[in-house]
Amino acid sequence: MRAPARLAFVAAGLVFLTACSTHGSPYMFDPKGPEAHRITSVWWLMFTLAAVVYVVVAGFIFVAAFRGRRSETGKPSRITDNGFIVVGGIAVPFVILMVLAWATVDATNHVRRPEKNPLKIEVVGKRWWWSVEYPDQHFTTANEVHVPVGRPIELGLDAADVIHSFWVPQIGGKVDLIPGQHNVWRFKVDEPGTYRGQCAEYCGVQHAHMAFLVVAESPAAFDTWALRRENPPSGPTGQLEATGQMVFMRSPCAGCHTIRGTAATGTIGPDLTDVGSRKMLGAATVPNDEGHLAGWILDAQTIKPGALMPPISIEPRDLQALLAYLRSLK
Repeated sequence: MRAPARLAFVAAGLVFLTACSTHGSPYMFDPKGPEAHRITSVWWLMFTLAAVVYVVVAGFIFVAAFRGRRSETGKPSRITDNGFIVVGGIAVPFVILMVLAWATVDATNHVRRPEKNPLKIEVVGKRWWWSVEYPDQHFTTANEVHVPVGRPIELGLDAADVIHSFWVPQIGGKVDLIPGQHNVWRFKVDEPGTYRGQCAEYCGVQHAHMAFLVVAESPAAFDTWALRRENPPSGPTGQLEATGQMVFMRSPCAGCHTIRGTAATGTIGPDLTDVGSRKMLGAATVPNDEGHLAGWILDAQTIKPGALMPPISIEPRDLQALLAYLRSLK
C-alpha cells in the first residue's frame, strides 16, 4: 500500500472511531479520568514516534527512488554504510524505545498507586454478566457499577468460571479477571456520565454481549443511590405487584435469583433487588423496558443465545403481574 493510501486509511479509521463515539460506543480517545488520560497520552506518544519513523523511512525511499544509483565516479556519501547502520539501526531505535519505556513505566506507577479512603467494590465476571458488590454498604447489584465523581475507586476483580477482562476505555486500561487470582484496579472518574465497558477477553459464545455500564454521579447522588440499596425493598404497594411477587416466588425465578427481603436467595443469575432501576438487561444487551423485560422472561435465548436463563412458560395475566413487580424493584 502506498504512503498516501495508508494515510487515507488511518484518517478514515480515526473518523470512524469518532463517529462510533457519538453513538455511545466505548471511545478511548475521550478520557474521563486521570488514569485514562495517562494511558491516552502514552498512546499518542507511541503514535507520534511511529509516524515520525514512518515519514523518515518513506523519505529515504523516495530519495533513493528518484536519485537512483550513484556512478562509481560520483561524489561519495558523507555517511558510511556502517555509520548509517549504527545510527539508524541501533542508536535511534534505542532512544525511541527508552522514551517509550520511561513513559509506560511512569504511567503504570501512577495508575497502580493507591489513594486514601477509596470506595471498595467487588466485581465477579460470570457467564455472561457481572456481579457487583459494595461490601462496606452491604448490598449487591449487577451489570452496573455506580461510582461518585472525584473519589478514588478500588475495584476488586475475580472470575467465577473462565478468564474475563474488565475494560472501560474512557476511564482506564484493561484488567483481567482470572479464576483463583484476585486482581485490583484503581481509578477515578472526573466527569458525571454513563460509560460503557466491555469484556475484552474472549470468554465464550456470548462474549460480545458481556458488557456493563459505569455510572458516575455526584457524591450526593451516589450516596442517595447507595442508601436506597442498603435496605431491602419494603414489599409490594399494590395488588398487581403483590400478585407478581407470588408469581415470582412460585416460578423457577426464585431458584436462580435473589431479591433481598424475600425467600428468593438464588445465586445462579443476577441479584434482582433493584432490577427496576437498571438501564439495561442481559449485561447491557437490550434496554430495560417492559417489552424487552417480557421477552427476556419468556425466552431469553432469542435475545442472548447460550445464556443460562431458560425459557419460562407463564400465563399472560401472570406475566403482567410479574412485570409490574419487577419494575417496582428500585
